[in-house]
Amino acid sequence: MKNAFTIFTLTLILMACDSKKITNITVYQTSANGDKLKQKTEFISNDSASIILILPEQKFQTITGFGGSFTQASAYLLNKLGEANREKILKAYFSEEGANYSLTRTHINSCDFSLFHYAYNNVPGDVTLKQFDISEDRKDLIPIIQAAQKISKSGFKLISSPWTAPPWMKDNNNWVGGKLLPQYYPAWALYFSKYLNAYQKEGIEIWGVTVENEPHGNGNNWESMHYSPKEMTDFVEQYLGPELEKSGFNTTKILGYDQNRAGLKEWVDEMYKSEKSSKYFDGTAVHWYESTYDYFGEALQYAHKKNPSKYLINTEACVDSEVPKWMDDNWYWSKEATDWGWDWASDKEKYLHPKYAPVNRYAEDIIGCLNNYVDGWIDWNLVLNKQGGPNWFKNWCTAPVIVDEEKDEVYFTPLYYTMAHFSKYIRPGAVRIGFESTDKDLKVTAALNPNGSVAIILFNPTEKEKPIQLNYKDENYNLSISAKAIQTILID
Repeated sequence: MKNAFTIFTLTLILMACDSKKITNITVYQTSANGDKLKQKTEFISNDSASIILILPEQKFQTITGFGGSFTQASAYLLNKLGEANREKILKAYFSEEGANYSLTRTHINSCDFSLFHYAYNNVPGDVTLKQFDISEDRKDLIPIIQAAQKISKSGFKLISSPWTAPPWMKDNNNWVGGKLLPQYYPAWALYFSKYLNAYQKEGIEIWGVTVENEPHGNGNNWESMHYSPKEMTDFVEQYLGPELEKSGFNTTKILGYDQNRAGLKEWVDEMYKSEKSSKYFDGTAVHWYESTYDYFGEALQYAHKKNPSKYLINTEACVDSEVPKWMDDNWYWSKEATDWGWDWASDKEKYLHPKYAPVNRYAEDIIGCLNNYVDGWIDWNLVLNKQGGPNWFKNWCTAPVIVDEEKDEVYFTPLYYTMAHFSKYIRPGAVRIGFESTDKDLKVTAALNPNGSVAIILFNPTEKEKPIQLNYKDENYNLSISAKAIQTILID
């Protein structure tokens, strides 16, 4: 796995024909033909090159980060592996030599990617939460987060999301579905501050929380709790915001919604309808599951324009309803994957769920999100096994890293390298900048990093290598991107 996070130091020096300026450009590529964050130094050129003009004077959103999620399932698997493989995976994700993840997520109480149902307080009527206890998280989850913290030199932000309140606080007294009973609104708000305090004592600062994972209820298949836009907004305005302010967690970010982008407009209309309603909301969280190809740019732009000062973060995405393909790179580049909508979507919505190539879905969605004001993008499980779990509901999914925990074997899928093209080279505090492209098939985004470097991400989903003429600050560079490839062009 050495090549997963070791980058050759050779730098390509290119000189523009019409300028005496010299700019250092390094090109890294991952492709269907086997490149994995490999430095590319040879390029084709011809008169029909795609022209990409970088416009650094056009500045858009500031980037919060990229990364994945610490789940009980992932933590359990990492602790089942031998020390060498556990360390290799964590370094691949969190070291500067690896993907250098900067934005992550975890769950409050259990989720579907837990081994079983659990909450930090199962004592009915204990509204002061005297019996609050995070000991279940101390078995696997907290030690893995702490291990990642030790590896990460620049640190990473962590967002926590509840899938449900304890059943005794809900109108159906069940882990799945139902609503929070109004008499327990104060206790549930207190639950958040108790959680933040407990994790703080473990040396883990929670950067932000979402109010509820998937408030539409995810079909009532696994842990869930329902809110309407008004119910969530009222809860934040009257209970959660004041509680975190009172308990000293007033800098903890509160993100609303936290579900699919197709339903985004009605939520931000309610959250940001007035200064009072928006006071405690720091931003909006979204997921990608409404379609396998549409990133809903119009909805994302609407959310940004509704309140441009707020965060807009994709907090969950995965290749769902699939058992991972073991040691088969080609599958991740081929249009063979399906999602939940392939079987369950209504006839009028089935067109949103065709078969797709997993790498394409990741690359196109992240680029599409960035170009429509999303400032952070978080993948789902860091690690899953060959079955796509463990998951108590048997809701199998794919992760960038797959393991055989019984044989202590690890497979870094092409999705790992796809994520690294963004997380490694577009750093927190970067500003997305403008571009123009003559090639509608080539997916492009660009960002100016805090250290002054420019990262340009290209994705070529076609079957042909594409020559490129890149223009940056009046210098022209003749480059190319292979067929079915993602590429990062780093300009120092």
